[in-house]
Amino acid sequence: MQISSAALLKTSSAATTPPTLAERYRAVRRASMALAAPLTAEDAMVQSMPEASPAKWHLAHTTWFFEQFVLGRQPGYQPLQPQWRALFNSYYQSIGPAHARAQRGLLSRPALSQVLEYRAQVDDRVGQCLRAGTLDGEAQRHLELGLQHEQQHQELLLTDIKHALWSSPLQPAYRDDLSAPPTSPASDAALWIESPERIVEIGAPAWPAHARFAYDNESPRHRVLVPAHALADRPLSNAEYRAFIDDGGYRDPLLWMSDGWAQLQAGQWRRPLYWDEALEREYTLGGWRALDPDAPVCHLSWFEADACARWAGARLPTEFEWEAAASARPPAGNFADAGLLHPKAAPVAGPGVPRQLFGDVWEWTSSAYGAYPGFRPLPGSAGEYNGKFMCGQFVLRGGSCATPAGHVRASYRNFFPPAARWQFGGLRLARDI
Repeated sequence: MQISSAALLKTSSAATTPPTLAERYRAVRRASMALAAPLTAEDAMVQSMPEASPAKWHLAHTTWFFEQFVLGRQPGYQPLQPQWRALFNSYYQSIGPAHARAQRGLLSRPALSQVLEYRAQVDDRVGQCLRAGTLDGEAQRHLELGLQHEQQHQELLLTDIKHALWSSPLQPAYRDDLSAPPTSPASDAALWIESPERIVEIGAPAWPAHARFAYDNESPRHRVLVPAHALADRPLSNAEYRAFIDDGGYRDPLLWMSDGWAQLQAGQWRRPLYWDEALEREYTLGGWRALDPDAPVCHLSWFEADACARWAGARLPTEFEWEAAASARPPAGNFADAGLLHPKAAPVAGPGVPRQLFGDVWEWTSSAYGAYPGFRPLPGSAGEYNGKFMCGQFVLRGGSCATPAGHVRASYRNFFPPAARWQFGGLRLARDI
C-alpha cells in the first residue's frame, strides 16, 4: 500500500478551534489508512489466531459500520456491495448474519484493492452528506460512534498484525523505521500512594443525552465507596516482572487462579507473550529489540498480572480505585500518535504523583466487566456494542502505546477475557491499608 504512514497520522489536533465532524471523519479515516500503509496485500489478509482479525477485515468492517449505521439511514439508499453485508458484520445479530470470526482469514476475496475502493466510495458518500447537511441527529450520533469505533479498530489492527508477523517464521518488523523508546537511568523503586476511605463519583454522564461522548458502558455516573488503599505510582516494570519469573512465578500453582494455572499448563506459558527464552529480548512492532528493564511489562494476561501481584504481596486495583486516581489527571501519555508503538520507561515525578496512568500499557484491574447500576444500552442495533459482552471478562484502564491520542478518558472501560495476552496489557500494584 503506497501511502505515507507518518504523514497520514498527523491530525488536526494542533488546531486552535475544535475540528468539525467532517474534519474529524477525514482525520480518523486517514489514520487507519496510515496504519495499514506498511502492509502488503498478503500481510493484510493473515489471521494468526481466532481472536484476531486480518487488517483487510478491519478496514472493511469499519467502513461497513458507516455504511450500515449512517448512510443506511438515508432515504432510498442502496448498499454498494450487498453481498458483503455478512462478510464484514462483526456481531450485530439484529442486523443479520455475520461471517464467523475465526474464519475471517479465509476472505481472500474481495481483494484488498476492492476493499480500499469500497472505503473511498463510502468516504465520498459520507462527505457529500456532511457537505449537504442531510444527516439528521441520529445519523450524526452514529457517525460519532463510528469514529470512536474506528479508533478502537486502529489499536486492534496494530495488535493483530503484531501477532501475525510474530507468528511468521521470519518474524519481520511491522515497520523498520520505528524509533526505539528512549531508555532512562535505572528506574527508581515504585512508591505507594495512599488514599483514605471515601465516596467517589465514578463513570460518565450518559451520551448522547449529555454532549460529551462516552460509551454506554461508562454510564451512568454514580457514587461508589472506595475503601482505604494504596496504589503504586507507576506500572510494574520488565525488571520487576523478571524477578517474578526468576523466583519461580510460573512454576508455583499457589499463585494462580485455577483457570489460569490450567491455561498456563495448556499453553506452556513461561514468560510474557513476546519475550525470548533468554528473557533478554522482546518482539515489538519494530522487530526484535533488547528488553528495556525499566519500561512497563506488557502483553500479560489477567491471569499473569493477578499471579504476579499476589507474588508481590499485593493485588490488582479495582477499576474504581484506578478511576479515582486518574480522574484528576489529564489523559496524556505515550499513545500511538507519539510514533513509538511501544511502552517506555516511566518519567521522573515528585512523590505522591502517579505516573503513566494513561498510555503505555492498559492496566488490568480486579474488576469483572459488568453493568453499572442503572445501565442502559444504546437503543437499536447499536445497543449490541458493549452490553452483551458483560460476562467472563475483566476491565482494563488507561489506554496504551497503540491507542489513538484523545480516545480514552478516566472513565473509559476496556475489557478482555482473562487469558488474552496479545493486547498491550500490564499492571499497577495495589494493596489494602
